[in-house]
Amino acid sequence: MSAYSGFAEVYDKFMDNVPYDEWTDYLVGLLKENGIEGGLVADLGCGTGNVTTRLKAAGYDMIGIDSSAEMIQMAVEKDSEDILYLCQDMRELDLYGTVRAFVCICDGMNYILEKKDLVKIFKLVNNYLDTDGIFIFDLNTIYKYENILGERTIAESRENMSF
Repeated sequence: MSAYSGFAEVYDKFMDNVPYDEWTDYLVGLLKENGIEGGLVADLGCGTGNVTTRLKAAGYDMIGIDSSAEMIQMAVEKDSEDILYLCQDMRELDLYGTVRAFVCICDGMNYILEKKDLVKIFKLVNNYLDTDGIFIFDLNTIYKYENILGERTIAESRENMSF
């Protein structure tokens, strides 16, 4: 069973509280602060393309990369114009050239559980980055998982759906 199988079609409905506009503004600020005003940017773990499409609207040429074919399909259905979507595991990243920057938000790096895999991803990202490129990502900490989330079950019910 692939990641997010069966969940992709309702993912955006349950993520409607995520401040994608604010996150994108923050990313654009970081990109510009590092001299990246335009050019090719890759969104690792792009999901349904919520940040990918916003970065495109901000003037970046985008590649969206996710290991879930279902999530990629949802992204393509929303907006595939001028965005290259690739169904790839970030541990097996394979691009045809370099990019100005990689972004990976919404805790995408937290799906990488083994140190060797994390090192491999950093090496692959470095391989495909322009010389002056940057990699922007976020992580939840062990402290958050152990002390804040702990043993809690996260569930939500909506009018026509629940998880």
